[in-house]
Amino acid sequence: MKYDPEKHHRRSIRLRGYNYTQPGAYFVTLVTQDRMPLFGKIIDGRMQLSRFGNIVDMIWRRLPHHFRHIRLDEYVVMPNHFHGIIWIVRDKTGNKTVGARHSQDETCIGIPHNYCHLQNPQNFPGNASPQRPTGAPSGSLGALIGNFKSISTRRINGIRRTPGARVWQRNYYERIIRDQQELNAIRQYIIDNPRQWLQDREFGK
Repeated sequence: MKYDPEKHHRRSIRLRGYNYTQPGAYFVTLVTQDRMPLFGKIIDGRMQLSRFGNIVDMIWRRLPHHFRHIRLDEYVVMPNHFHGIIWIVRDKTGNKTVGARHSQDETCIGIPHNYCHLQNPQNFPGNASPQRPTGAPSGSLGALIGNFKSISTRRINGIRRTPGARVWQRNYYERIIRDQQELNAIRQYIIDNPRQWLQDREFGK
């Protein structure tokens, strides 16, 4: 199955009634304010990061150092948007759930950033019962993305000397990844994004 953003992207702000602290894999997309190409250029199908793009890349990669209950999967910084897969691997009590094993054994999938998760259908959040949210609790997907946006905005505005200016659009797109097939398709979509820049009708303007 090829991942089609027009077909598969969830357009609602969040899935009503879903608990976004729940362990599993989530696909997120963030877009720059006014779709400004702040983060670099696509040259010969490859992303060349600007200074601001390197800041975004660095802050994303550092998230697991500050939030021990998450792991990162495939991601890409594009000129005016960002795609990434993020795993919540522990529940709110700190118990290990998915993605908590790092040994290279038969359960691992080879992906960038030396991250390994367990190939078990129960690892995907769409296979568990949704619960009522209580705002944006600590450790939830919304809190994680809010932290990422806040820190990257502050760093970039510090360099530009534009305090208070928006770097990102106010919200973000998310999709709950429900099975291994969908995970693989979204990974490939992210990998292919720079090469498809000119054909990207949604973001490549």
